[in-house]
Amino acid sequence: MTPTEFDAATPPIADTNAAPDQHYDAPSPPLVGALLPINTVGLNEPLQWLSLGWKDFTQAPMLGLLYGLCLFVMGHALLLAFKSAPVYVLALGACFLMVGPFLSLGLYQISQDLQALQRPTLRRSVCAWQPIASPLTVFASALMAAGIAWSGASLLFFTLSFDTMPLDSKTWTALLSLNNFGFLAAYLVLAGAFAGLAFTTSVIALPMICDKRVDARTAGLTSVRACQKNSITMTLWAMLIAALVVAAMLTWFVGLLVIGPVLGHATWHAYQALVVPPLPYAPPSQ
Repeated sequence: MTPTEFDAATPPIADTNAAPDQHYDAPSPPLVGALLPINTVGLNEPLQWLSLGWKDFTQAPMLGLLYGLCLFVMGHALLLAFKSAPVYVLALGACFLMVGPFLSLGLYQISQDLQALQRPTLRRSVCAWQPIASPLTVFASALMAAGIAWSGASLLFFTLSFDTMPLDSKTWTALLSLNNFGFLAAYLVLAGAFAGLAFTTSVIALPMICDKRVDARTAGLTSVRACQKNSITMTLWAMLIAALVVAAMLTWFVGLLVIGPVLGHATWHAYQALVVPPLPYAPPSQ
């Protein structure tokens, strides 16, 4: 930990020579959360997170498979939309990208129970959102706004590039062919920008909200700081997540039954590896 980070994380010491009417107010929990130091993690850490995620999955497989089943159903709903109403694929895909992290709330609770040597239960897992309903609503609203912006920007990009809308699956197939390499490259850059922003602000935000009950802004800023301090490692983590999700989708989404919950558990361990626990605060003696 650098001296700057240590000074930021350590509460100021009360002045014993201060006037009697002066007092020191302890910082609020969100402020303490915002000042939490960030660990520097190695390039091999993402594989360790996956290993721990797999271990959690094997310790509560039925609960994990239940969440994986939800992702499996969502994937096939997206596939059905692609076949019957392709114009809604982008908007529906954005919604699924938002729902996925929130489904992981239950997985975080399972991992937390396992670490506390408690038996995970479906009820505790499903109700994990209740104590954090307020910051969760704020964070969900932010992700929804980002999803709407992505859907609009993507459809606008299609329209400006081809003077048409992706009205049917044949149109999509033609647009995504190698004959439109320039379009594909530009579209991937646009998608990467949105995905990178979403990943940076949320990769450890939800686990932090669950664990420390901080506000959405604190969690998002901490996630950004963690990605800044470990830019290469977190880039590898993002690429690993993307590769595993694509591999799961190529199996007609069957792979999501296992890969989905394992990634959820792994995200919990990534958060714990990146965020240093707060230093204990001792109020000044009276």
